[in-house]
Amino acid sequence: MSILVNIVVAVIALMHVWFLVLEMFLWDKPTGRRAFGLTPEFATQSKVLAANQGLYNGFLAAGLIWGILLGGPEGTHVKLFFLACVLIAGLYGGFTATRKVLWIQGLPAAIGLALVLLG
Repeated sequence: MSILVNIVVAVIALMHVWFLVLEMFLWDKPTGRRAFGLTPEFATQSKVLAANQGLYNGFLAAGLIWGILLGGPEGTHVKLFFLACVLIAGLYGGFTATRKVLWIQGLPAAIGLALVLLG
């Protein structure tokens, strides 16, 4: 079960690395604008805010990877903490920005949390 848990946590971490790339580097490019449904004008105006948001996604990814690398009980606690952070971010984004965030960020975090707790 621990291998499955680590695979799920790693996928969630990789998703957050991708969010970092989208928000920090591709926000005002066609890929970023398409992913978030942005106009060129809005993307340009909000680029700095998006980069900051991307940085936070990078911290979430780093924490999840740290938990995997730690292993043992210490790693479990780190994974639980960062998965809870991802879930809270997903819930907040889902209720304030777009429901899509609930499914893309919140649901995987909830599944990861459940698996870590069961493992």
